[in-house]
Amino acid sequence: MRFFPWGFWLLCVASAPVRGDSGSKARSCAEVRQLYGAKGFSLSGVPQAEISGEHLRICPQGYTCCTSEMEENFANKSRSEFEAMMKEAGRSVQMTLTAQHRSFDSYFQDLLNKSEKALYDAFPSMYGELYTQNMKVFKDLYSELRRYYRGSNINLEEALNEFWTRLLERLFKLMNPQYHITDEYLDCMVKHAEQHKPFGEVPRDLKVKATRAFIAARSYAQGFLVGSDVVKKVSQVSLSHECTRAIMKLMYCPHCRGMSSVKPCNNYCLNVVKGCLANQADLNTEWKYLMDSLIVVADRIDGPYNVDAVIGTIHMRISEAISNLQENKDSITAKVFQGCGNPKISIKGSSSEDKKRTRKVALEAKSSAQALEMLVTDTTDYSFSGVWVITGVWNRESLAGGETSKPVTFFHSYLPEVMGDGLANQINNPEVEVDITKPDMTIRQQIMQLKIMTNRLGNANIGNDVDFQDASDDMSGSGSGDSCPDDVCGKRLSKSPSTRQPETHAIPKQSGHGVSEASSRSLPSAFLLLLSVAFIAAQHLCR
Repeated sequence: MRFFPWGFWLLCVASAPVRGDSGSKARSCAEVRQLYGAKGFSLSGVPQAEISGEHLRICPQGYTCCTSEMEENFANKSRSEFEAMMKEAGRSVQMTLTAQHRSFDSYFQDLLNKSEKALYDAFPSMYGELYTQNMKVFKDLYSELRRYYRGSNINLEEALNEFWTRLLERLFKLMNPQYHITDEYLDCMVKHAEQHKPFGEVPRDLKVKATRAFIAARSYAQGFLVGSDVVKKVSQVSLSHECTRAIMKLMYCPHCRGMSSVKPCNNYCLNVVKGCLANQADLNTEWKYLMDSLIVVADRIDGPYNVDAVIGTIHMRISEAISNLQENKDSITAKVFQGCGNPKISIKGSSSEDKKRTRKVALEAKSSAQALEMLVTDTTDYSFSGVWVITGVWNRESLAGGETSKPVTFFHSYLPEVMGDGLANQINNPEVEVDITKPDMTIRQQIMQLKIMTNRLGNANIGNDVDFQDASDDMSGSGSGDSCPDDVCGKRLSKSPSTRQPETHAIPKQSGHGVSEASSRSLPSAFLLLLSVAFIAAQHLCR
């Protein structure tokens, strides 16, 4: 059963002044003329006093201060104002999500940059030619790690395996300059590497820890970007024709009837907004799952996966591995010769440089644990739960800019029940006619994006790798310059490539710019973040 849409005026405006008999003096339209002019419209043709309203198509056809043109202009204005409120409310959430992403992105990339810089600063004096002749191997590693974090379709485990293989090949040749070692011989050596463990347990241990840390970090950062993108797209969804009519009735029809000082009932406002934002409200469940998943992954990053210790000390683990190879050079060489045969003697003499460069240098590992703890705390504090649910009691001090010096009159008798949230619950909405069989496809697509991202975060939580399609991959020549071309990174081991086809889930392109730790503290208040987008819009309408 549908309630008569305008029945609320008989209840909420019971004691409002009404036009008397035909001999009564017509009421002045001064207030609506003032409002109409304030909205930027010409006062030409605007009645000075009430006229008959048979021409009206949206507002009640009683005595009115609005012409057909005024009604149309007010309807368009109400639509644009409501949509602007939605976009502004969405921007508030977007800004916070973007700030969270930038804070974490800056922190994570700073960890990686410091590790790489520490390697470049210390390794020349520690390893001499072992490093200087193989700088590209180390640069390629950090480039691959950055590309993976940014969402490129890289298999991280294979990328790490490739690094250790290339490093072993280069170092083995440098440590045995008296021999002529061919590519075929190196292939044989690599096959025995797993058995001989020339770098000790470092490659296996680093692969396990770094993979989990990078998977979690990448998914965590992308979760904020996907959330922000969803908010942006949903906030731009156009209002339906039925919603536009309902918003007009709520915002401007009272002015046309000379009821500028009478404010609509709270439950009436709720039903209008719930009907207009029925599709948006269906996002709430998946949005909550996404926010909960981000918090869980944040706990992993700060806890078991220990991103700060793992990423910030990559250079130290590499140093440990090289030192292990140096210390066990003779035994490892003997095992390789035993398995692959003795290589031919090279005509070049042996270099004494490597013998001079065997000392160990203590590498400094500066902890950023405090900064990480702050970033994770920000996420758990600002979980955005309930963003799409319409709740609360509206402040009704003004209606669509129609303030007046007259006393404000409130009436609270609105009989229709308040509808639930979501499309399915609007079947009997008394204020907005909603076709529950035709969901908005843009919003359904965004619900799917939330599901996909939540699933990726769930995989990251248990250490499973996930693929992203970087929106910048299709833009040749773009990027920050950190990428490593495939013909360079895969030069020696093209037979075991570190790339594979990703799932087709596009992610927003990252800006590549981080923010300082200080600015990461300047986030909007928890109150703002927990307000729903719909709540903010309705608050403007019903006050």
